[in-house]
Amino acid sequence: MKERSSFNSKIGFVLAAAASAVGLGNLWRFPYLAAQHGGGSFLLIYIILSVTFGFTLMVAEISIGRKTKLSAIGAYKKLNKKFAFEGVLSMIVPMIILPYYAVINGWVLKYFAAFISGEDKAAAADGYFNAFISETGEPLVWFLICLAGAGVVVFLGVTHGIEKSGKILMPVLLVLMVIVVVFVLSRPGSLEGVKYYLVPNVKNLSFKTFLAAIGQLFYSLSISMGILISYGSYMSKKHHIESSVHQIEFFDTLVAFLAGLMIIPAVFTFSGDAALSSGPSLMFVTLPKVFASMATGRIVGTVFFLMVFFAALTSTISLMEAVVSNFIDAFHMKRSTAVLITLAYCGVLGGLASLGYGPLSGVTIFGMHILDFMDFISNSVLMPVVAIITCIFVAFVIKPGAIIEEVEAEGSVFRGKKVFSFIIKFVAPWFMILILISSIMQALGLFKL
Repeated sequence: MKERSSFNSKIGFVLAAAASAVGLGNLWRFPYLAAQHGGGSFLLIYIILSVTFGFTLMVAEISIGRKTKLSAIGAYKKLNKKFAFEGVLSMIVPMIILPYYAVINGWVLKYFAAFISGEDKAAAADGYFNAFISETGEPLVWFLICLAGAGVVVFLGVTHGIEKSGKILMPVLLVLMVIVVVFVLSRPGSLEGVKYYLVPNVKNLSFKTFLAAIGQLFYSLSISMGILISYGSYMSKKHHIESSVHQIEFFDTLVAFLAGLMIIPAVFTFSGDAALSSGPSLMFVTLPKVFASMATGRIVGTVFFLMVFFAALTSTISLMEAVVSNFIDAFHMKRSTAVLITLAYCGVLGGLASLGYGPLSGVTIFGMHILDFMDFISNSVLMPVVAIITCIFVAFVIKPGAIIEEVEAEGSVFRGKKVFSFIIKFVAPWFMILILISSIMQALGLFKL
C-alpha cells in the first residue's frame, strides 16, 4: 500500500489549514454581517462561539482524519460501516461549493485587474458589477483562470503544493491586510467606525445576531466540508491537535477581525453609516465607491482585491484538495487523474453557475439563480446536516473517548477534553439543528436575518 502523503511540519499543517479556513467568508461575509448585526456585539458573540463550538467540531474532524488516515468518504466507513453515508455527504459538500466558489474568486480577480489597469473609476460606477456578471465570455475566463491556478497547486500534492502555498500566501495576506488597516485607520473620521465595530452594544444583542454569528462561524472554519478530515489525515501523530486547532482559530479570527477593522471604518468614513446595511454587495458595489472617494483609492483598492484573491485562492485550493483526496481514496486513482476529473466537472458546473447571471438567468431553482441555489443547498442544508450527524457519530457511536485518545496520542495532553465532551454531546447538535431550521425558514421567506 502506498504511504500517504503528509505535512512536513506542524506550522505547515497549521498554515495550510488556516489558509483553508481563511477565504471569502472572512474578507467578504464577516465584515458585512458584522456591519449589519451591531458591530461589536456580533464580534463578541463570534469570538465566544469560535473558542467553544468551533473548537469542538474542528478537533473532532481533524482527529477523525488523523485516526483513520483517510479522507471523509473512507474515514466514517472505517470507524463504523453504518455511517459510510456520512462520508458521502461530506464529499458532496465541497463538490458543490468548489465550482461556484471559483466563479466568485474570478469576480475578485476581475476587480483586481480593473484597479491595477486604471479602471477603478469605472468599477465604482452604478451597474458595473451587474453588467459584468451578466456577460457570457469574460466571467468564464476569470473563473477558468482561478480554477486552473488551484488545480496546479493541488496537482503538486501535499508537501510541494498545499503546504508551500500556505506558508507563502498566509503571511503575504496578513502583511497586505495590516498595510490597508493602517491606511484606513489613519483617515479622519475613522474612529467612529472603529467604535461601532469594537464596542458591544446591549441593544444589538439579539437572537438574529446570535444566528448570524454562528452561521458565519460555520461558513468560515471549513467545518463539515471534509476539508479538515482530509488535512487531518496528512497530519503526523507527533503534532498536537489541540494546540494546532487553537492556532488555526487564531489565524482565522485574526483575519476576520482585521477585515472588519479595515472595511467597516472605511465605509463609515467615506460613505456614512447608512452604507453599512448594503449586505453581500458591500465588496463588489459599495467598497469600489469607497475607494473611488479616496485620494489614493486606486492603490488601496488594488492591494485590497489582491489580498481577497489570495484568501479566496487558498480556500479554493483546500476545497479542491478535499474533492481530490476523496476521489483518490474512493476509487484508488492517481492524484493527476483525480485532479483532471475534478477540473473537468468543475468546469461544467462552474460554467453553468457563471452563465446563470447571463444567458441562463431565466433558469431558476426554487426562485434562485444556479449559483445561489448551489450556495443554499451546500451551506444552508447539507453542511448543518453533516455537522449534526458528525456530533451524533462522535457523541454516541464512537464516543468522545475515541477522539480524546487520538488527541492525546504520543503523550499529548488534551486540556479541553471536558469542554469538548460536553459541547459535542449537549450543545453542538442543537446549535446545528437551529441553524438548519432557520436557514430553511429563511429560504422560504418565513424568517429573515
